[in-house]
Amino acid sequence: MNQQTSRRAVVRTPHGPESIEIVDVPVPEPGQGQVLVKVAAAAINPVDLEVTGGGLHRLGLVTQPEHTGLGADFSGVVEAIGDDVDLAVGTRVAGFVGGFDRDHGSHAEHVVVDAADVAVLPDGMCPNVAASLPLTVTTAAQLLEVLGAVPAEGRRLLVTGAAGGVGAAVAALAAARGWAVTGLARAGDEAFVRGLGVDFTAAPQGRWDVVADAAAMQDEAVSLVRDGGRFVGVKPGLEPDAERGIAVDVVVSRPDGPLLAGLLDRVVDGTVPARIHAALPLAEVVGAYQLLANGGVRGRVVVLP
Repeated sequence: MNQQTSRRAVVRTPHGPESIEIVDVPVPEPGQGQVLVKVAAAAINPVDLEVTGGGLHRLGLVTQPEHTGLGADFSGVVEAIGDDVDLAVGTRVAGFVGGFDRDHGSHAEHVVVDAADVAVLPDGMCPNVAASLPLTVTTAAQLLEVLGAVPAEGRRLLVTGAAGGVGAAVAALAAARGWAVTGLARAGDEAFVRGLGVDFTAAPQGRWDVVADAAAMQDEAVSLVRDGGRFVGVKPGLEPDAERGIAVDVVVSRPDGPLLAGLLDRVVDGTVPARIHAALPLAEVVGAYQLLANGGVRGRVVVLP
């Protein structure tokens, strides 16, 4: 297998999307409990922009000696399996590569991951849609795990960035659990946010029992929590300071195949939305990153190996 090569998007010296390179590497081989996935589509996340911009390198969170691999979310087809794997070659799957300090990622023709980290796609699910979901919906579900059971009192939940991938999933899943959810987004996104079955605000007034900060507003979001309330962020290691008796937590996203499988079903049944803004070939990955970096995107940008 290593006689073959596979293309991969990486950065060596990060200075924005223009620093992305496409390199050829040997096709990786799956080890015990792993699968080799031929990637059909892979979404770009804000953290990928942070990697290409060098922000995480400057914080010491990325330390790769040669190059850093880009991309987390993916969908594709199992091409080879390691020992102790029940998935069959040819199975359509989706998942995400954990972490960001690594020399490989999903913006590639192939990726090797633990079989336990992938979910089998529901029948008929488009690969582009499937690739747009794993990190965002898993993060949303794991954020709600941090919050725990809905309290009898104090269940007013504000979700920042409710028109984004993580925020929309948090809002929809939280409302289904019984939280009294308000989504914070721009005025032009009101119809979409209300379509999630939640209230909407573009200019929040007052304070909430809990704020789920999907937009990573940090201190600004903390200011929207009532005294003694809760804040849950999405930036591990960069939690804002606690104040006014507020409990500050953060979600650490981790791959979870069984959890993702259930969440994909929630997309199929319409509980959680999926939006694609654009799909571009891997050869145009620089332009795809620039599209996301320029802002104003509604839905996910995916690259297609």
